[in-house]
Amino acid sequence: MNNQALNEQTVRTILADVVRKALAAQGSQACSGQMHAGPIPVEISARHAHLSNDDAIALFGEALRPERPLSQPGQFLSSGRVRLIGPKGVMDNVAVLGPSRGVSQVEISKTDARILGINPPVRQSGDTKETPGVILASATGIVGLETGVIVAARHIHMHTDDARRFGLHDKDMVDVRLETERPMILENVLVRVSDDFKLAMHIDADEGNSSGWKPGTTGTIIGHSRG
Repeated sequence: MNNQALNEQTVRTILADVVRKALAAQGSQACSGQMHAGPIPVEISARHAHLSNDDAIALFGEALRPERPLSQPGQFLSSGRVRLIGPKGVMDNVAVLGPSRGVSQVEISKTDARILGINPPVRQSGDTKETPGVILASATGIVGLETGVIVAARHIHMHTDDARRFGLHDKDMVDVRLETERPMILENVLVRVSDDFKLAMHIDADEGNSSGWKPGTTGTIIGHSRG
């Protein structure tokens, strides 16, 4: 092969590489732009309990009774409140959310955990394997949970239409910038997609306090989490 042919082949290889990188960059920008499809309402998920029907009856003598609806369709704040009793402290007037679940679960912040004297892991709702327990008490009953206390991991509820608009899928992990007076980027935010969901991001009270959250706060997805 002469030098001219070699040079032409080299030029073609370089041009092909340039084109490939340009197309990849365009695809990345398109994906990023899709994820920036709009602001996401950010809500504080304060400490609360989810109860099985049996535990609700043991504590209140009846099934959970709705007091007012919550932002997610079909979910409600119940009329009952419980006291959390841990090895080192107690927390009163803790909300109980409905409807009832198959297994009781308590979601608190790390600050709450220190007050109670327990060390729950950061988990997504429903993942309660090998978690600490707590005692639940009401004015008329008491229930001891051997497991079930977690610090709820940050997540986004998305209706399937929203997921399509953002170019995301169930169980994707994204990074979100909170648009507050103390802007903060939260990494590894789980995307949960369902026809039953309404678009909203949930963070706990510790995350809300550190970022300066207030009603009306929104978040912007800035990309997929790297790990």
